[in-house]
Amino acid sequence: MPSIPDYPASGRTTHIIAWILQVLLALAFFAAAAAKLAGAPMMVENFAQIGLGQVFRYITAGVEIIGAVALLLPRLTALGGLWLSATMLGATIAHLTRLHTSPAPALVLLFLCLVVVALRREQIQALIRSLRSRVR
Repeated sequence: MPSIPDYPASGRTTHIIAWILQVLLALAFFAAAAAKLAGAPMMVENFAQIGLGQVFRYITAGVEIIGAVALLLPRLTALGGLWLSATMLGATIAHLTRLHTSPAPALVLLFLCLVVVALRREQIQALIRSLRSRVR
């Protein structure tokens, strides 16, 4: 983990909270991806019900791994949060329309990913500024 920048006390606390949340989310997504890659019976059954084939299970695991790694890379944290938010939005839709199970776990992860995005919003703002300057 990188050293804590010289923020004011409130900024330092926010930075620490963000890092704790990022690490916990990364662990959760690595675990979910591992279950998918290992062929956990529940995952195989869920993806069979979704109807996109078992290859989609592997693709989803890859998406989760990419997002989890991004959460741990300081310059990619906000993008990782957005990437995983989109993934959890898709998972929520799958739970509601195909699996007919509670979307609560996906919604909790979606919310926490959006919290990371909000805490790291300066990264998104810097990216937008950079893209705008390249277009001009």
